[in-house]
Amino acid sequence: MSSEKTLKFVFEKQNKNSIRYKEIPADGMPAVIGSIYVQKWFAGDAKNIEITINKSD
Repeated sequence: MSSEKTLKFVFEKQNKNSIRYKEIPADGMPAVIGSIYVQKWFAGDAKNIEITINKSD
């Protein structure tokens, strides 16, 4: 069985080589991941990103 969820993140802080994004949890739900770091070469100047996560058993 597998389940998929798309999580939304918003710009939080910029470091030397990476950008930290903070998860925007769904209404009434706790964060699934919290904050993540994405390398600047990939993130560019994106203020919002989405990540799709698959859970398989």
